[in-house]
Amino acid sequence: MTRATIEIGVQRLAHAEGLPLPAYQSDEAAGFDLVAALPEDAPLVLPPLGRALVPTGLVLEIPPGHEGQVRPRSGLALKHGVTVLNSPGTIDADYRGEVKVILVNLGAEPFTVRRGERIAQFVAAEVTRTRLVVVEAVGETGRGAGGFGSTGIAG
Repeated sequence: MTRATIEIGVQRLAHAEGLPLPAYQSDEAAGFDLVAALPEDAPLVLPPLGRALVPTGLVLEIPPGHEGQVRPRSGLALKHGVTVLNSPGTIDADYRGEVKVILVNLGAEPFTVRRGERIAQFVAAEVTRTRLVVVEAVGETGRGAGGFGSTGIAG
């Protein structure tokens, strides 16, 4: 099976020198891991319910028609309750600043983020632009206006 591949330019900022570039961890991985570009001597301690903006030291040049999605790492979420707060975070194709990750600690214990620790995943995705069209009424469906939880209630 042929996989679609896009090229993304990457600029490594000074505080990321010496850190590995993101890489896929398996042949079929959907995303590659982003690592924390914190000073070696200044780890970040996230208290329970604490949140922080963690630098990656990378600037990405995402091609037009695509976005970068920043997603949690399942191991951090399961073992420590640490996740990406605005998941998935979106990196627009025209953004040229440093990629940073908003981490939150939903666990019961403080969590320490150290330099080079894998903190999130990056997934590239195609973007479909939307053009809104005003209509008098929208079409009917079997679900109708049923909202949150309306399709998951056992009868």
